[in-house]
Amino acid sequence: MLVVLTKTVLLLLLSNIFMTFAWYAHLKELNHKPWLVAVVVSWGIAFFEYLIQVPANRIGYTQLSLGQLKIIQEVITLAVFIPFALYYMKQPLKWDYLWAACCLAGAVYFVFRK
Repeated sequence: MLVVLTKTVLLLLLSNIFMTFAWYAHLKELNHKPWLVAVVVSWGIAFFEYLIQVPANRIGYTQLSLGQLKIIQEVITLAVFIPFALYYMKQPLKWDYLWAACCLAGAVYFVFRK
């Protein structure tokens, strides 16, 4: 179980980095380009995200439930998004990020309790 969880989390972490850039980097890097250009670039980035995310979920689903996979993904999403927002997008740190993390910690508890 630990090997599956580790592989799943590492692959989902990597895929989420691609996903976050696909979803939001165009707001900074391509804001002067037509939206269609941003779509094509984002799709290109998302392609690599899917190449990692699909195997991650298939590996994880051998030992984890669908709900557990989803909550892991949401925790990783927040863990990737906060540094991205702060350092790449230069957004201010907000208390809402802490409260969101607390809610996700509760979600982790409920989907992984026996």
